[in-house]
Amino acid sequence: MNDMREVEVVVIGAGQAGLSGAYHLRRTGFEPERDFVVLDRSPGPGGAWQFRWPSLTYGKVHGMHALPGMELTGADPERPSSEVITEYFDHYEHTFGLRVQRPVDVRAVREGRDGLLLVETSDGTWSTRALINATGTWDRPFWPRYPGQETFRGRQLHTAQYPGPEPFAGLRVVVVGGGTSGTQHLLEIAPLAAETTWVTRRPPVFVEGPFDEEAGRAAVALVEERVRQGLPPRSVVSVTGLPLNDAIRRGLADGVLDRQPMFDRITPDGVAWTDGRRVAADVILWATGFRPAVEHLAPLRLREPGGGIRVEGTRAVADPRVHLVGYGPSASTVGANRAGRAAVRDIRRLLERERAAA
Repeated sequence: MNDMREVEVVVIGAGQAGLSGAYHLRRTGFEPERDFVVLDRSPGPGGAWQFRWPSLTYGKVHGMHALPGMELTGADPERPSSEVITEYFDHYEHTFGLRVQRPVDVRAVREGRDGLLLVETSDGTWSTRALINATGTWDRPFWPRYPGQETFRGRQLHTAQYPGPEPFAGLRVVVVGGGTSGTQHLLEIAPLAAETTWVTRRPPVFVEGPFDEEAGRAAVALVEERVRQGLPPRSVVSVTGLPLNDAIRRGLADGVLDRQPMFDRITPDGVAWTDGRRVAADVILWATGFRPAVEHLAPLRLREPGGGIRVEGTRAVADPRVHLVGYGPSASTVGANRAGRAAVRDIRRLLERERAAA
């Protein structure tokens, strides 16, 4: 275990949002390891992308936006996105000398002396004047609870554990969730499975036409309003609807995307509704999304009564030293880039005010 180390800024997480923050710190004069440090719990570069299932090729990725200062060009759309984006992130870290430290697990952030924050990790403790939290959501898959869930004799797994379609060959599969992952899973699994059933809490909304900048701003504004009120953020995708592309059209036409209302309970051999309908299943695949991974911030007491962390821009309203990027409205890749820049701008102002007052 190392002794206490001091820096001006700690960045937690090296996905899109964390690398964006680190890039803007470096660009505005902060030196890696002397002035700031990037801590990442993953074994290698790539953020959550390194854990995506092999059949999610780069050409299927919805809305991947380049990191600031370096475009991702010439990628083979048939290669797994996990490989393409991991290589891109690795190259990015080395090109800009960001010196990410990994694997480092951040266990808690708490109040220190003299207005500093203490970042307690698996590799010792850091003392810092400001924090960019970019931990994303991948480490907190959301598993809904339904009566009878523990009695199910088949297999239950989450999108975070999805291995690709081949293991579902010949099985009866219930896919739960109306987002992009749920529809992608269904379209991949259906040709191999004995039977698929799609259930969602709300009817899915399919959107015609391109998802342009104006629509993107409107979607981000809806998510932003929630975090301003201290409510748990919804994903940007949850308010944009599902793009009606050729694959979705085929799935609707051939009945694969024949959505059923949410079941009421789980039985040992499937799922059931109160009206008496039952569906037999070997597998329940929960494509039910993720929640922000912010438990390590609990000692700072940032949560509002509504259950979320109230954020203005990227700054936690309860503590101006803490910036959340990749949270709420900045959870999209383009939003993460902007948030990284905004967080660094505000942190520079904070540190300048502190120096002036010293």
